[in-house]
Order: sequence, then C-alpha cells, then structure tokens
Amino acid sequence: MRDATHAPALHRRSFLKYSGALGAAAAISSTLSACSSGPESTNETGGGGEGADRTLTAVIGYGNDQSWDPLMTASAFAMAGNHHIYEGLLDTDPISREPYAALATAVPADLQATTWKFTLREGAKWHDGQPVTADDVVFTYERVLDPKTTTLAKNFFASWLKEVRKVDEKSVELILKFPFPDGAQRLTLAKIMPKHVFSKAGALDEATTGKAVGSGPYRQAAHHPKSNTTFEAFADYNGPRKAAFKKMNWLTIVDAAPRVAKISGSSAGAQISDNIPYANISQLEKGGLKVEGGAGMNHIFLLFNTAHKPFDDVRVRQALHCAIDKEKMIQAALRGHGKAASSYLNEGNPTYRKAKTVYDYDPDKAKALLKEAGVSGLTVTLMAVNVSWIVDCLPTIKASWDAIGVKTTLEPQETAALFTKLDQKKDFQVVAAASNPNQFGLDADLIMHYNYGPGNTWMRYARWENNSVAKDLFKRMDQATQEPDAEKKKTMTQEYIDIVAENAVIYPVVHNELITAWDSKDLSGIRPQPYPGINVLQAKWV
Repeated sequence: MRDATHAPALHRRSFLKYSGALGAAAAISSTLSACSSGPESTNETGGGGEGADRTLTAVIGYGNDQSWDPLMTASAFAMAGNHHIYEGLLDTDPISREPYAALATAVPADLQATTWKFTLREGAKWHDGQPVTADDVVFTYERVLDPKTTTLAKNFFASWLKEVRKVDEKSVELILKFPFPDGAQRLTLAKIMPKHVFSKAGALDEATTGKAVGSGPYRQAAHHPKSNTTFEAFADYNGPRKAAFKKMNWLTIVDAAPRVAKISGSSAGAQISDNIPYANISQLEKGGLKVEGGAGMNHIFLLFNTAHKPFDDVRVRQALHCAIDKEKMIQAALRGHGKAASSYLNEGNPTYRKAKTVYDYDPDKAKALLKEAGVSGLTVTLMAVNVSWIVDCLPTIKASWDAIGVKTTLEPQETAALFTKLDQKKDFQVVAAASNPNQFGLDADLIMHYNYGPGNTWMRYARWENNSVAKDLFKRMDQATQEPDAEKKKTMTQEYIDIVAENAVIYPVVHNELITAWDSKDLSGIRPQPYPGINVLQAKWV
C-alpha cells in the first residue's frame, strides 16, 4: 500500500472550489464535450422508473474524477456526494451549519467541555452490511491526527483535538486540548470510514480513485470518472435523514452550454443543476425552472510565488491587486453577481470587518507601487484554472495589468494539470483560481486555516511559510484559536486578517454568488448553497 503520508497533495487540488472548488478549493477537471456519451448509465435520466421510484438526475458543474477519500478531498463533486454516502459523528445543516446527531445519538450537552462522549446509533451499518463500531471511529480519527500522515482534514482538527478514545464497542470520547465549541460543526468533516474496508493494503488508493463505502442514506452504485456517479437508497439506513430518492444519477458537465442544455427545455434530462452561468438565469426562469443564488465565500483569488522575484516584494503584489478593475470584472464576467473583496472574508460572514488594506481600483497607485519597488518592464504569465466563470474574469485582469505596463500572458488550463505542476514544485509567477472554504464551514478560524498555516499546502505553493511575517501571523492565528472569549477571538481574528490583507500572498479579488436551478414541479425541499454542489438529504419528489 502506498503510504498515505506520501499521497500527493494533488488529491487535494480538488479544493479549489470550482473544482472542487477548491475547493479547493479545486476540483474541476477536463472539459467534457459530449457528456451524454460514455457508460450506459450516463444516459439514465428521470425516465428510469416511474412515480416515486424514478431516478433523480442532477447535473454538477465540476469534475467527478478527483479524490473521493473523505479525509483528503476538496472536490466539489466528491464532497457533495460524500455527504450523502458517509456520516460524521455529527453532521451539519447544509445552509445554517447547525450540528445534528448523525452516527452519534446526540450533540454534546456542554460544548465548552474538553471531553465529548458519543454513543453510536444502534443498528448503524456500513453499506456492505457490517455493523459500525467504535473501532471505525478511532481508525478514522487516528488517521486525521497522525502527524506522519497528510490529510486535508488534519488542518481542521489538529489545533484543538488531542485524541479519540474507544470507551466500548458503541461509544467513544473525544479529548480536546482546550474548550472549542466550534469543533462540533467540524465533526462533519471527519466522515467515519469503515476500518475493515479501508485499512486493507491499497484501499486508500481506491478511495482516491472513487471507491466509497459509508453508512449514510445513499450507497454508491457506480462511478465513472469524467461522466457520472450513481447512487441508490441504502435499505438498512436508520439515521435521521433517510433517502427520498430510490436512485440518483449525478452527471459531471463542466462546460456551461451542455450543462444548461441538460436542465432546460421540454426534453430536459435532469431535474437540478448547480453552477448555473449568470447569462442563462433569465432563460431558465422563463422556461419554468426555479433559479436561486447563494452568496458566501466563493471567490477568484490570486496566488503569488514569493520565491520568484519580484513577487517576494509586497509592493508588487499590492500593485497587481490595485490595478484590477473589479467593477468591470463584476459587470462583464459576473453579470453583477459579485462584490469586490474588502477582506479575506465575505461581507456576510459573522466575523467580517473591512480590512485595513483594501485594494480599490487605482491604476495610478499600482504604477507608483511598482516604481517604488524598482520594477519596470514586468512580464507576467498568469496561470489559471479553466472553470468557466474564472475564464470569463481573466480578460479583465489582463487588460488591467497591460494598462499599467505589465505585459500579461494568460494560461488557463485544466485544474488537475495546474495543480499537478504546483504539487511538483514547478516554478510559476501568479495563479488565478476559484476557492470557497465554505465547503468546509462558516467559522473564520476554519476559513483562514484553510489557506494559511505552517505546513499548509497553500503556503507551500506560495513559498511563504518561512517568512518572518508569516511566522508571526501563524502565531497570532494559534492564539485566536485558543481564545475562549468569543468577542476577543473575533477581534483577534480580524486583526490577523489585516496582516493577510496587507501581504496579499493568497487573496481574493471578488466574491461571487453561486446559482442553482431546479424543476420545482418535480422537486421540493431544495435550498441553493453558497458553495459548490448540491444537498438533497431534505428534498423529495413533489
């Protein structure tokens, strides 16, 4: 078995958000020109079955060929799918993020305590019929907390969770390093995995390539990377959010035009789609679909290689941010569905405060900063993910940089290809990509640790983690994490976000709204998410 310690970070590229974002956060992959071709099951639509037994067909605007390992992935498609396949001890409402008992029987009564005891749901089974036990929980969390193992989930737990102990076959204790009430929401990010399946040699590699075995309401029936993933209701599921659809077929269609075509018109082959292009909102509404957006953390950001001069100079990074005509980008590329970033956090976040450094459009200031830094005749190759709305934003960046004398070449490419280069530590100047830490949660501590922190994947990409300013930032972040007083913690977080804003190593340009469309004559209980993917655990046929 390949040691998980050495699993390439490329499994986390999904994070891009429009990738998997991220994620990254970044889970998109190759452009699909004919998404209706491929395995036979790809063509299954709402015609599969009759009445309540018919198949729910969904269109996901991100690739399904990134990692499906729930502790590693930030792929938008895989994370959305895993929320239906796996369970955490606690899971969270997809919109409010309020925790609820999933595999565990109850939310801890005292979230200020440093020991949380959980009893597992009686009769809970894995999709292969084996019972869920405390050993599975310990197996999962040991992997999360193992200092020698690289997982994305570690970023969300290592700072506050000390260990997980087996009490008996059906109960465990989580031992915290200090009181951390926000940790309850994060338990959904540690989807419990069956030890008897994934402790076998090579099994985690299989999870990376698409194998999923959980205890949730839906089991994975088939997985065809770059075309579709199918789900079936799990008959033995006895948890709180039972499957309302006998079968589901989720199609991955990254290209905007075929994605819109699949959900629209009298011969529509799907009932719901995320990642709806802004230009198609009116058309879909006129066609009778419900179209709604969710505003949150989603954004296009710039990532600078601080080991590549002159991007080690903060004035150069600031200049390139100041030069971008953000309002033009919002109107031309986002059709008004965006706001210029005034903090790392979006304005709707409870911890938001306008940062002390805001990059208003100011080409004269940009030129002055470059002159002050002694930089002239700068040429920039801007690598970017090929997410459709990101590609739409790139011409504004090029025009803005060209206008201040920075000759700019655009290099959009598949997300997987771009992040493979970063994982291989190849040289680059600047990257533009999409991200949305809201995939993982809403609390600012989690959001900021997604991109910033010692040993963090993004910091390695930026080659910044050994900088003295970075080391001071990380220390401030740790202090805020451990602060028990909520208001003091909020203030401390806002203050270190000012440092992040001033240095602009990884920083958003604009935050934008995400659009979901669905046939309300067929489906009820749909709530559009402010992050990629869909959640139909509370939806049903009309």
